[in-house]
Amino acid sequence: MSQCLPARSFSHSNSHLWALAIAPIAALAAMTASAHAGHGAVGHGGFVAGLLHPLLGLDHLLAMLAIGLWSVRQQGSLRRFMPLIMLAGMWGGAALAWGGLAVPGVEAGIALSVLLAGVLVATLARLPGALGGVLVAAFMLFHGHAHGSELPAGASLLTYLIGFSLATLAIAYAGKGFGALLQRCETRWVRALGAMIAAVGGAFALG
Repeated sequence: MSQCLPARSFSHSNSHLWALAIAPIAALAAMTASAHAGHGAVGHGGFVAGLLHPLLGLDHLLAMLAIGLWSVRQQGSLRRFMPLIMLAGMWGGAALAWGGLAVPGVEAGIALSVLLAGVLVATLARLPGALGGVLVAAFMLFHGHAHGSELPAGASLLTYLIGFSLATLAIAYAGKGFGALLQRCETRWVRALGAMIAAVGGAFALG
């Protein structure tokens, strides 16, 4: 049977679940046609700029949502501490940017992280804790470097850091929450969502 728990209202629940799965992708795609559209309009508020930066980049948002979603099916520490692993990778990338150290292929790395995160979700892949943690931290290093490089002129580094850290944690936990919801359902919904995210990542990589 292809239904979510509880068993009642099978067709009605399925249609609602499909709408719930596809709505974020459609809404985000409508917000921006490029990976970083809107970043220049954020302003120089430090905290507000940091808070909005991960939310206004479709690449950042999808990668973090996908990783949060994927983490629900992992085991042990990888599942419990995934938001903190993501945050550590972000901090590492931002520190490199603020230290004046260039990371080659940042945009390509970000696009690849969206693609691979989508693939991990679509294939229901389970990785050993250490491997999964290193992979996610590496993904987030690219995102963190991009955040650090786009610190608005005149903004407070500390408040900007706090802003994008809170946004990162919020997105990661939102992904985990959505993953927990989908875990009650047939895996084809998870696979379909992962495939859509991977397709967007592929479009970024080719763009």
